[in-house]
Amino acid sequence: MSRRIVIVNPNSTAAVTRGISEAVEPLRRPDGPVIDCITLAEGPPGIETKEHIDAVVPPLLGRLKREAADASVIACFSDPGLKAARAASKRPVFGIGESAFRRALLQGKRFGILAILEASTHRHRRYIAELGLTQSFIGSRPLDLGVLELQERERSFARMLAVGRVLRDEDRADVLVLGCAGMTGYCIDLSEALGLPVVEPCQAAAAEALASLG
Repeated sequence: MSRRIVIVNPNSTAAVTRGISEAVEPLRRPDGPVIDCITLAEGPPGIETKEHIDAVVPPLLGRLKREAADASVIACFSDPGLKAARAASKRPVFGIGESAFRRALLQGKRFGILAILEASTHRHRRYIAELGLTQSFIGSRPLDLGVLELQERERSFARMLAVGRVLRDEDRADVLVLGCAGMTGYCIDLSEALGLPVVEPCQAAAAEALASLG
């Protein structure tokens, strides 16, 4: 029987889950582990505040426990419940934020994050300090767009391009990280427009999950 990787989108927006599935499609193989992307119906439409993060942890942990998976991915950039999920499972569990930072350090020396909102930037700084990566982190700058607004492609890409240029030209980042699972569809175009590597966190975490299965 084929092994299975489950990627859980902790928000309840199905369009975000579809974007995640499209982002990891290049990693799917006919003879490889099945990669299933699922939506947490109990989650908010977008995870944008500390209250959202805290509230989503119990249903998320419950869903991970119920899924028969050989490896799991929590597809929210804040990695809600990651430590608790790892403590409760004998199987590997990955958070897209943590995985994205590791991928960024393989592609450059100084990474910057495109955040959704100003409040997100503060969480990013705290989390990166907790992981001991502050020396390689040049900053997180907000798009001032919520998760649902990221579905408006023209407006979102224009904001990403503007913020990405600031991270590149003023902050001197040599690799960028997309700071939300709702940004999956912009990775390639943004990288080409800015001439920098851009890390898509869901793909980074899925790749680590695959590697963990050997």
